[in-house]
Amino acid sequence: MHAIRLHAFGPAENLRHERTDDPVPGPGQVRIAIAAAGVHLLDTALREGMWGPYAAPVELPTIPGREVAGTVDGLGEGTDPGWLGKRVVTHLGMVPGGYAELAVADAARLHEIPGNLDAAEAVAMIGTGRTTMGILQFTGLGPEDVAIVPAAAGGIGTLLVQYAKNAGATVIGLAGGPAKVARVGENGADLAADYTLPDWPETVRAHLAGRHATVVFDSVGGDTARAAVDLLGKGGKHIVFGWSGEGLHDGEPLSYSEEEQAARGITSEGVLGPVMIQKAGGDVRALETAALAEAAAGRLRPAVQRFPLADAAAAHRALETRATMGKVVLEPPLDRSGA
Repeated sequence: MHAIRLHAFGPAENLRHERTDDPVPGPGQVRIAIAAAGVHLLDTALREGMWGPYAAPVELPTIPGREVAGTVDGLGEGTDPGWLGKRVVTHLGMVPGGYAELAVADAARLHEIPGNLDAAEAVAMIGTGRTTMGILQFTGLGPEDVAIVPAAAGGIGTLLVQYAKNAGATVIGLAGGPAKVARVGENGADLAADYTLPDWPETVRAHLAGRHATVVFDSVGGDTARAAVDLLGKGGKHIVFGWSGEGLHDGEPLSYSEEEQAARGITSEGVLGPVMIQKAGGDVRALETAALAEAAAGRLRPAVQRFPLADAAAAHRALETRATMGKVVLEPPLDRSGA
């Protein structure tokens, strides 16, 4: 098979498209002919040799990627034969191998892809969708809410805007640049504002006409998040699940001490990792099931930006420079008979 392999930590150019051995499913596993593989911002950090608290150290050489969808074309010993030929999606967990034409996965981790989703959309929901459902555990949303979503043109941001609108909330979506702002407006935000413009908070205040935000879904940190939190009213929630911003001081997590929270009458909470899993009762699969169900019902529609498998380096560069909109997905060629 062809796969993307990493032999040395470093820049995106270190991702090499090359031939390697076909994987063989072990007991209780299946082999998947991959139609789509998810690319996560965490993958770019792992590529550089930085794994932090949410990923295990990487041993080289490796095939990156932990989110895949495709068709089961092989079974390991003892695996239910009913999986053969089914369209499936799975999160591989801590085991990489997704940037490839074939991958093995534990049958217990599989979800059958709903008939109205393609493989790329299913991959978006098993990763980005799962995280979105996990974030939403930490706040209820209703018609009385005003939700601010920084990075609203991203994979999670797109789904948060849709979910909040479905709940009847007023939604303020922030994005960088005219193209992304236009996409956020098309996605249903009541106001789409460009956070690269210095007066964007005034634009939001004018739109709200005296109302205050009730929740900020913060994935950017830094100055953008601080300005968004300043729009919260008493009782507002600052929910932190990332700090990937591009402003002068963005890219740093924004947090408030208990004293600051009390003085401002808000709460600020980081919701990634063990906190999210604990909130879900330890059942991450339930979040995956919920995300796929929302997409199957048409309530959530993932935004997907597709790259050929061989262009994984370009996908990483685009993700790192915030040149993407929606979930980034790699797609192997349909015809795999070539060299």
